[in-house]
Amino acid sequence: MRALILPLVLFLAQPALAQRQSFVPRDEALANTDVLALRDRLRAAVAARDLDGLAAAACPDLSLSDDGPGGPDELRQMLTPSGTNPQSAVDNRWQVLAETLASPGYFDAEGEFWMPYHWRIQLPARIDPTQAFFVNGENVNLRQAPDRSGDILTRVSFEVVLAAGFDPEAEYRAVILSDSTRGYLHRDYLTPMSGARAALVRSPEGIWQLCTFTTGR
Repeated sequence: MRALILPLVLFLAQPALAQRQSFVPRDEALANTDVLALRDRLRAAVAARDLDGLAAAACPDLSLSDDGPGGPDELRQMLTPSGTNPQSAVDNRWQVLAETLASPGYFDAEGEFWMPYHWRIQLPARIDPTQAFFVNGENVNLRQAPDRSGDILTRVSFEVVLAAGFDPEAEYRAVILSDSTRGYLHRDYLTPMSGARAALVRSPEGIWQLCTFTTGR
């Protein structure tokens, strides 16, 4: 589950009252050799597309979606092409899983290890998570116009921003910073706050397992 670290300032507040916050990712797995070992095994299994290796490391009640049965069998199904599961969709899920496992993570209040790190940020209740993005980069240029030649308004590092419009084909996306500054950020640095996430959980027997993987799509 999410853990509150620093409360986000109210978006679209009066600029004189608002201030921007940076949430620099820190990989807390480095403090736990068992979590590191499992994550390394999972990364290797994904790189090799080893379904047996993934299934062996999964919780019996692995959570994959809100309405599916979950578990290792559903994991195999979602990562195996079929008549109703085209190769393109399967390739995308493998890629999302690889990117999620490559992300730094954190331990929540229950001791579960979640990835990516920015999943721990608690958004104000009035903000729609599907309209919020994490700027996954340091000193990213916020431009006045939606192209590389646009004037640089400021630089953004590991902040949460709001979408000010959505064009899935646009290279630069219109966003609003928490101090109400508007501009354009390159899509490569924008990660949906409602996007993919995964959790590693220690069983009662002391074994760490993959117990959640959600693509966020």
